[in-house]
Amino acid sequence: MTTPLRVALAGGGAFGAKHVNALKRIEGVEVAAIVSSTLETGQAFAAEHGVGRAVASLDEVLAMSDVDAVILATPTPMHASQTLACLRAGKHVQVEIPLADSLPDALECARVQAETGLVGMVGHTRRFNPSHQWVHQRIAAGEFAIQQMDVQTYFFRRTNLNALGQPRSWTDHLLWHHAAHTVDLFAYQTGSPIVAANAVQGPIHPELGIAMDMSIQLRAESGAICTLSLSFNNDGPLGTFFRYIGDTGTYLARYDDLTTGKDEVIDVSKVDVSMDGIELQDREFVAAIREGRAPNSSIADVLPCYRTLADLEEQLGGPTHR
Repeated sequence: MTTPLRVALAGGGAFGAKHVNALKRIEGVEVAAIVSSTLETGQAFAAEHGVGRAVASLDEVLAMSDVDAVILATPTPMHASQTLACLRAGKHVQVEIPLADSLPDALECARVQAETGLVGMVGHTRRFNPSHQWVHQRIAAGEFAIQQMDVQTYFFRRTNLNALGQPRSWTDHLLWHHAAHTVDLFAYQTGSPIVAANAVQGPIHPELGIAMDMSIQLRAESGAICTLSLSFNNDGPLGTFFRYIGDTGTYLARYDDLTTGKDEVIDVSKVDVSMDGIELQDREFVAAIREGRAPNSSIADVLPCYRTLADLEEQLGGPTHR
């Protein structure tokens, strides 16, 4: 019998729950331990999701000989340091997007991953959503070429609350987190590096200290362009909406729903083994570990995205969130 892959999860919030539920659907995987912001919340999360062990710190997990890998669904400011800690402790690691909130930190993660040879993956989920996979497969088959992507990322976050409506101890931001999804996806879908990037931002929120509105323009080496609008001021509908304008059609994607430009529904249920992008992301992480290969959305794969974000941040006058 094959020894199960033992994965610890750091983060007992909304995305932590998504990962636990996803891992339970992957054969030969055991959720070995939970780490949350406190031992009490970790124990409650573990009990709720049927995980037998909760501990008080990531350091405890990294010292465990019966943990092979770690998934980090923790606050953005912790991502780079925790990724480095996992790699240096000999654990494969998948970190939720973004890898880091500065280019030097992202580069250090890439350096240490290459040095250790361990699997280091970043949760750029849009690469795995069946709707975007469907478009990617058409591009790979030579049946569709992107001329323009028009993307809207809209949330209502005038107070510092998380996806569950609970107070946050840290501040989310549009550039290094939400823009990262689209910057990476645009380069991934076009198969062409980004060669021009411009950004403007709106007023800084007096309490949160971040820009609540932002506009980004991108151009790929292929000539394709992308226009991205982001807002924390938008009072619905919420989420991210993608319009692919190409040479043979137009497609609109929202998470796992896909339609043509004429509102004709495209069935993406057979694109992959699941309709859950987080599950597909976790399956890729597990498969890369088992097969001893680099995963799709490896740290090296996504590093160009963080170079572009750093260029945009410089245009905006320096750190946009710290």
